[in-house]
Amino acid sequence: MATAQEANRPIFKVALGAMFAALVCIVTVLFTIPIPATSGYFNLGESIIFVAALTFGPFVGSIAGGGAAIADLILGFYVFAPGTLMIKAFEGLIAGIANTKLKRQTSSTTLSATVSTILGGLEMIIGYFIYEQLVLGYPTALALAEVPFNIVQVVVGLVVAVPIMHAVFRVFPQLKS
Repeated sequence: MATAQEANRPIFKVALGAMFAALVCIVTVLFTIPIPATSGYFNLGESIIFVAALTFGPFVGSIAGGGAAIADLILGFYVFAPGTLMIKAFEGLIAGIANTKLKRQTSSTTLSATVSTILGGLEMIIGYFIYEQLVLGYPTALALAEVPFNIVQVVVGLVVAVPIMHAVFRVFPQLKS
């Protein structure tokens, strides 16, 4: 594993982001549950976006989010791919920025990671709701029907990502700084 100084180099972060994007894509494709009512799907890729953002920061989290758009293309959800690219990239960015700032203000990495994940997740929930209405032309009721599934996806992402973040920090304590 790289030293803390190497982990801050831009090329290292781009490479890490690309690896996480690939992982997000793989996990999303392998663990997908279709939601017929909304033409969307529930997936576990969210967890990987959060792990990337919480352990390596906003830049890596943002790039990792792009992997979800690739999964949309692979799975045939073409109309969602452009929205997913923006929504998931911002989700990783927001979670990473919030976690970076909150870690400075609290001694609890669990608390800062939880709040950060919730903030990133809220952006995802609102982002898809707006995208479905404005771009896809879904009626409000249909766009609202997906909100509970997105909430569950964020909660599952949180429950999976925070313990993984702690495990990574135990193995690589230099990443905490």
